[in-house]
Amino acid sequence: MSKNQNKFLIVLAFFAIYVIWGSTYMFNKIVVSEIPAFMSASIRFFIASILIFIIAKILGLSLSVTKAQLKNSVIAGFLFLAFGNGGVVWALNHVDSGFAALEISAQPLVVLIMMRVLQKKKIQPMSWVGVAFGIVGIYLLVSQDQLLVQEGSLLSVILIFACMLSWSYASLFVAKADLPSNYFVNTGYQMFFGGILLFFESMLFGEQWISPLEWSGSVQLSMLALIIFGSVVAFTSFNYLLKVVSPEKVATATYVNPIIALLLGWYFLKEEITSQSVLAAVVLLTGVYFINSTKKLNILARFKSKSLNDK
Repeated sequence: MSKNQNKFLIVLAFFAIYVIWGSTYMFNKIVVSEIPAFMSASIRFFIASILIFIIAKILGLSLSVTKAQLKNSVIAGFLFLAFGNGGVVWALNHVDSGFAALEISAQPLVVLIMMRVLQKKKIQPMSWVGVAFGIVGIYLLVSQDQLLVQEGSLLSVILIFACMLSWSYASLFVAKADLPSNYFVNTGYQMFFGGILLFFESMLFGEQWISPLEWSGSVQLSMLALIIFGSVVAFTSFNYLLKVVSPEKVATATYVNPIIALLLGWYFLKEEITSQSVLAAVVLLTGVYFINSTKKLNILARFKSKSLNDK
């Protein structure tokens, strides 16, 4: 592959992790306007997993796994997708897509605290500054009067935070768990089991399953985008970038995703961007910057490469 071709692929891959992952909040918001949350997430990840398995076979990748890898894939699928993603998709019934993206942008701060509490990792002084910024940013974000008066909004805020805790713990789990060595195959199994678990969640909560033929055109296109671009293309691009550029450049997606989500939600969904939300965004992303600037980028990038926060 020529140098120019390689640069072009890198540009496309960055576009994928910046814009596609940032747009998944808007697409999920559109989808849940017609399809129950757990049902929609189940469809997305189950179909995406089948596509990944088909691509893996075409590429000659082995799909064989051990019993331990299968069990760990189920656990990761639950933490990342069945609970982590499904809960956020449900919350989008009651909060704006941009708000959800901003709250989730604090995940690197939560991972850092969990590393300290669960693994006794030493936190550098600059990282503590980042944690402090993160706490202030989250407070500014969730304390807005217009948010707290909306029906179901408080529960949604709490649920999104719980999902963020699930993703963060899952990141620590998969870093040490015995999982399929190929990231592509690993993702396929996590999506497969996550999709199945979400199906049972949908049944448990009595969601009414709706035929895709009954979906509106905008919902059909949004689901297609989530399956192909959000679940397959963006994740593959992320892992490609981890191999060809430095981790700190890949980690810049942490700053860009919530901004993309805010702008798309404002432009296409007519969501309001308040001055307090803008301030919260600046404070939160400043906190993430302090963490990423303290030589922990390799750890955080490794965690994110194994997580399927749907972005």
